[in-house]
Amino acid sequence: MTLNSLQPADQTEAAIERLLRPNGIRLGRPQLRRLAWLAERFGTPVLWEDGRHPTANDGFVIVIDPPNGAGAERLYRSLRAGSVVAIPFGENPHFDFLKSKLTDVGTIGACGADCPHELWWGGLGWPTPHPGGGRPATPLRVISCYPAGLGENHAWRLKRSLTQLRLDFDIQPIEAVFDDRMFGFEKADFVARMWDRYGGPLLFVEADATLRKPPTLPAALGCDFAAHRWNRWEMSARTIYFGASATAETLVKTWQDLSATYPSVWDGYLLDQAWSLTSSQMPLDTVWLPRSYHAAADDVDARRHATVLHHLSAATISLGPDPDFADLARGARRAGRTGARDSLLVINSEVPSENGITVILRDFEASGAREVAASIEAVTDAFASDCGGFGRLELSLCPWKDDVRAAREAALQANNRILEIAPSQELSGDLFRAFAQSHTASQVVAIAERRG
Repeated sequence: MTLNSLQPADQTEAAIERLLRPNGIRLGRPQLRRLAWLAERFGTPVLWEDGRHPTANDGFVIVIDPPNGAGAERLYRSLRAGSVVAIPFGENPHFDFLKSKLTDVGTIGACGADCPHELWWGGLGWPTPHPGGGRPATPLRVISCYPAGLGENHAWRLKRSLTQLRLDFDIQPIEAVFDDRMFGFEKADFVARMWDRYGGPLLFVEADATLRKPPTLPAALGCDFAAHRWNRWEMSARTIYFGASATAETLVKTWQDLSATYPSVWDGYLLDQAWSLTSSQMPLDTVWLPRSYHAAADDVDARRHATVLHHLSAATISLGPDPDFADLARGARRAGRTGARDSLLVINSEVPSENGITVILRDFEASGAREVAASIEAVTDAFASDCGGFGRLELSLCPWKDDVRAAREAALQANNRILEIAPSQELSGDLFRAFAQSHTASQVVAIAERRG
């Protein structure tokens, strides 16, 4: 199928939807917009499915079926430097190996019950898109704060660089608990105040940083949120972008609420948790910033290409996570997707009830991506049809026993009922009504597989 790169964006979205529909792929409007954005800049999308061999001319590849090791290697070797890869079933761990060979660029969370999948996209390093149409990006404002005890000269390099780049900024000293450092809740409160004052887009950078170039990338991509991930999964709160959207505002407020509840917890971890909560309930359009937005001053190679330069050592202890934060609570955000203990999807019903139900989709190691996707859709369709009196559905993908245990523990702590299913199971439209009528709130029920 051929897409004309000059046609309006809505026509491109419709064409991509027609391309994907025969393969049973249900994507929400924000996800289709991102695919249309990619098509306009990287060329006609090509489906890679059932072992198809991509060619070197494929600039934009949509992967539907997870490749085995050899297939992933063929796909990887066929890509050129400017290629991008999109995975409509990005929540499925079967794609983790392919993702590990590529650079994560972005994700868009599930779009409710109708389109309950995560979209993932990436490539060989950070791709450079051809200029595309559309409205110019909204000018952003750079914000920062620091403990007043450090003195007004603490942010002089940042202020000077922003003035030279002619960027709007608001840098403030704050009355912090300690004179020489900030708690995560103090940073989150400051960002929330700036959002209330200015709206988005906002780019927060630490006050000891310097901007070497205009930070145009996040706004140009039109995302809701952007951050750099240390070691490919641990979120850094030193450079954070929030776009001009209601979804971005929800993330800011969620981060603020979590930080107020756990004031001594490392800010990057709470930002990660806020990201997970927001992504499970809204189609949060996320971009993972390249290292040029998180460069260390003593890293000579990174410094040459830096957009945001942090005046710290390049050692992990400086730019990475809090070394005193427990590894047990800092589980890896595998392959840019949500996973147990977190929920892939949270859906609220119209029933005014505090009762929630956690559905654990398990035992799908031998199931294909489309079969797993169909099971996810069957669960959400059943809940949308008849919620069974439950006020909230939380859906967790648990391919491994440890994931199942973690999801069970999280559900029990939330006083949720627990329903475990497998991809081979046929689900009835009154699944939740029947479950509510036949089990008590204290039971954990595992439904046996029914094979035809």
